[in-house]
Amino acid sequence: MPTSITITSEFSGSVVAKGATDDLSAQLLRHAGFKQIDDWHGRRHRLPTTTPLADQVAIATHAAEMLRAARYDVTLPPSLDTARMSPPVHVLGPYAAGAEVLRITDRIRAAEDGTSLQRAVDHLPHPEHGALERVREALEAAGEEVNDLDDEAYALADRFGFATAFVSSAQSELVDSEAELRRIGTASESYPAARTVRDHRGAALATSPAVNQAKVSLASGSETAPVTTTGLPSRASAPRR
Repeated sequence: MPTSITITSEFSGSVVAKGATDDLSAQLLRHAGFKQIDDWHGRRHRLPTTTPLADQVAIATHAAEMLRAARYDVTLPPSLDTARMSPPVHVLGPYAAGAEVLRITDRIRAAEDGTSLQRAVDHLPHPEHGALERVREALEAAGEEVNDLDDEAYALADRFGFATAFVSSAQSELVDSEAELRRIGTASESYPAARTVRDHRGAALATSPAVNQAKVSLASGSETAPVTTTGLPSRASAPRR
């Protein structure tokens, strides 16, 4: 039976190859660019966490190709396989943030259990470092910058404020979802809970202050002063002369 080698991307961001216990497979991994580690955990091969994403994918794909040519059984997730990545990162050009989210999406689709799914999804709603928090900050900063550059563009600034509130609502919706994600596939009682959350999502959005304010602003048109997401009147509250 051929030796089975698994190449995966860990939660820390490092790419690790496990199962290369013989000299030939270890030599092929080192040749591809992996660093060999021998300690009380045993032999394994790793790429530094500072390795750029494009290099991680290229090295992992090359290592898998060489190992398979040598008749090793290799497991490689789609996020590290240039032939299976959809769409390829380079197609996005300068949109590096979008490319990283696509990488997270690939990891989510490749999850084989609740724990690996939770680790992949955590890159999105994490309260301090998640993608949603970064998007919320960026939208908030965009609205502030619009106000700083042109105090007449209050309507555009308010639109960014509404978008910021929507992202905050999405973050609130996913609070404490980690434990439920880890239980996916292991306990049937998790499914009724998930359905309950979905049933209440529409009601939560319907009562969102941002949603209600957006409806009021659209209905009132230019006759009513816009109100910011903080609940304070915007600078358009008094007629301009």
